[in-house]
Amino acid sequence: MSVNTQDMKIVHRAFRRESRLLIELVAAVTPGDTARAKVIADHFRDYRLGLKNHHEGEDELLWPPLLSRADPGTDVILRMQAQHERVEATLARLDAAVPAWETTAGADERDTLVAILVDHRAVLLEHLDDEEDTLLPLAAEYITEKEWASPGEHMVANTPKFTLLTLLGLVLEEANQVERATLLGALPAPVRVIWHVIGRPRYTRHIRRVRAA
Repeated sequence: MSVNTQDMKIVHRAFRRESRLLIELVAAVTPGDTARAKVIADHFRDYRLGLKNHHEGEDELLWPPLLSRADPGTDVILRMQAQHERVEATLARLDAAVPAWETTAGADERDTLVAILVDHRAVLLEHLDDEEDTLLPLAAEYITEKEWASPGEHMVANTPKFTLLTLLGLVLEEANQVERATLLGALPAPVRVIWHVIGRPRYTRHIRRVRAA
């Protein structure tokens, strides 16, 4: 087995970028501007669902076969599971803080949310860096192509279609030409058509609204 795990690093880029931008976007909202707070809160919910499904796919579909085959990597895999739990704990805090801020766009609620987002990003980055350095080499050696594709299938099956188009746009945003061709080439032809005709212009409108000054 020799699986190309580069696509995971491309996905991680989106989570790194959006976790940073969420901090900046929330911090910039004027107290009382509930319309703007709702735009950012909705975007957070897309990000949150994408991260949840990404980690669930790993927990359910990658870690079990790795644990059964990669004896030298047992400690690494158990560490990944523990890191997922820490990330999920920060998301649970955000699940309470985001609606509290969204309702009033209050300054205190904003500052609380920013602090939790900072904590979330620190835990997330520690996990993503560790996963790329220690877990991906194990996956490349011990996971089959079909198994490697299964978390992506889990994502598709558990994400509303319009949210899926948003998440695809987030991932493609910083992909270079070769990476973009590889990611889109792995999709069924009808999905590629939907992306080009509906998804890409919809994503452009969405991200302009989210990142508006």
